[in-house]
Amino acid sequence: MKDGRLEQPWQDPIVAEVRRIREALFAEAGYDIHEFFRRLSEKQAVSGHRVVNLGGSHTRGSSGEAA
Repeated sequence: MKDGRLEQPWQDPIVAEVRRIREALFAEAGYDIHEFFRRLSEKQAVSGHRVVNLGGSHTRGSSGEAA
């Protein structure tokens, strides 16, 4: 405590920015989680960036360990 005031915990400015943007996008989707992800998927599809999906399609050795 400094000068009778509680100190605020340190906040990462990048994390704060990501959270602000997420909140804005969620608000634009009417706080509907399905609409939120539909919009994100649409933006991803037209972004032109390569999308990596590790959802079970990556190669594993026969023992279940990473190749």
